[in-house]
Amino acid sequence: MCASVKYGSRGPALIPRMKTKHRIYYITLFSVVLLGLIATGMFQFWPHSIESSAEWSLDRRSVHDAPLVRIPMSSPIPERGDLSCRMHTCFDVYRCGYNPKNKIKVYIYPLQRFVDEVGVPISSTGLSREYNDLLSAISDSDFYTDDVTRACLFIPSTDVLNQNSLRIRETAQALAMLPRWDKGMNHLLFNMLPGGPPDYNTALDVPRDRALLAGGGFSTWTYRQGYDVSIPVYSPLSAEVDLPERQPGPRRYFILSSQTAIHREYRVELERLKEENGEALLLLDKCSNLSQGLASVRKRCYKGQVYDYPQILQESSFCVVLRGARLGQATLSDVLQAGCVPVIMADSYILPFSEVLDWKRASVVIPEEKLPEMYTILKSIPHRQVEEMQRQARWFWEAYFSSMKAIGMTTLQIINDRIYPYAARTYEEWNNPSVVKWSSVNSPLFLPLIPPRSPGFTAVVLTYDRIESLFRVITEISKVSSLAKLLVVWNNQNKSPPEAIDGLSLDQTHMVERSECINKFASVFGTMPLKVVEHRADPVLYKDDFPEKLKSFPNIGSL
Repeated sequence: MCASVKYGSRGPALIPRMKTKHRIYYITLFSVVLLGLIATGMFQFWPHSIESSAEWSLDRRSVHDAPLVRIPMSSPIPERGDLSCRMHTCFDVYRCGYNPKNKIKVYIYPLQRFVDEVGVPISSTGLSREYNDLLSAISDSDFYTDDVTRACLFIPSTDVLNQNSLRIRETAQALAMLPRWDKGMNHLLFNMLPGGPPDYNTALDVPRDRALLAGGGFSTWTYRQGYDVSIPVYSPLSAEVDLPERQPGPRRYFILSSQTAIHREYRVELERLKEENGEALLLLDKCSNLSQGLASVRKRCYKGQVYDYPQILQESSFCVVLRGARLGQATLSDVLQAGCVPVIMADSYILPFSEVLDWKRASVVIPEEKLPEMYTILKSIPHRQVEEMQRQARWFWEAYFSSMKAIGMTTLQIINDRIYPYAARTYEEWNNPSVVKWSSVNSPLFLPLIPPRSPGFTAVVLTYDRIESLFRVITEISKVSSLAKLLVVWNNQNKSPPEAIDGLSLDQTHMVERSECINKFASVFGTMPLKVVEHRADPVLYKDDFPEKLKSFPNIGSL
């Protein structure tokens, strides 16, 4: 039995089942497109952690999530370090190239956990808070790049700030395993506490090949002038304690000593000075009646009297900074923050950032052997100079010592100035507080090292004898809207170039009228000052505002 089929005026009617199939198909297609759009929007705007493997940020990647790297016992060890290294021998400046901003690009290696063959870490502390702050500051700066191929300088994520926490051999092997190590070329290591007992060397003992070292305790024997960077020993205490700036001037004490671990011979000599000068000198030591901990670190004592540290530093005009087991001392940072003039007695010590900072303006450096004469030497400094030094000391701390970010950015800027010397900061920019800069006065003795940017380009045409071709080229080039200047170099010694009046103007009558007008002005007013314009062989008259006497020459503007 056959089913009947209904016909309409345009043919057989659609079967209901076919309508359902098409409806389902379109609904499904629409749903897929809609879900795709929603997923794309969520991917773009929803917080997620998908990022370049080269990007460094501890906030986004936990130390515990960092990949584990085992160091084979047979891994190569870098050379100890080349003391003859200089920027022209151990640094490849061609990696830096040229860029309009004159800034080096710094790449930070991805975070890794290095362990030896049995699983023991190369560092007892891992990544310190200070090193994390340093790397985070660099990654947020204009120096940073996550493209390793564009990098000029490479910074390992391995923390070597404190040598006490490192296994020397394994740390050196970990550095040599870095993909771009290349004997340490263009690599920068930060270290603040070098050496260890009993010698306490003044530079990091980790073998590092040709790597640059930003070190916190260099001596003249280990510092590679113009290559390494001497940095301060960071003081977390001065960063955590808010010391409001105090106005320069006389203080309650003339000299103050607050260090607790100085050599016995120095302590004896300071006590003798205390006996001779009485209340002018305050000699503090650690408090024996306080338990060890944070509270004792922030206290100093003298004959049972307790003083808050570092607040007490603001009560003295001069503060003694003696060498300890290491040359670099965190006390220097505390003293600068207090606006107290540091009296530095550490022979052969390379002061922090001394390559660019003028320490004579903020400190007094006295040889250790002249400690008995310290009081007499300081008394000979005029009061006004002491006040200037107090102000400069505080500014040094704010600009260069106050945080790991300040230390890191200053270090990179010094290296940047070496690579791009024509764009380097001046002495005044490094050493003058902004509040005392003469912003409206520029010395004519110091001209810019690079020319100012000018709109458009300068076309240089070299010609020998083909006059017609020359003018045809000039005519075509002059049509370019971005042309600023056109310089023609005549390279024919046997033939003179065409007359300037024929070349610079096709209307000789115009030039004659113009010269007559200028001569008339000169005869009336005695002189006719003209503005200087580069690369013009004829005088140029500008449409400046003229006084009333000149308005009798209404046609001057058309010439």
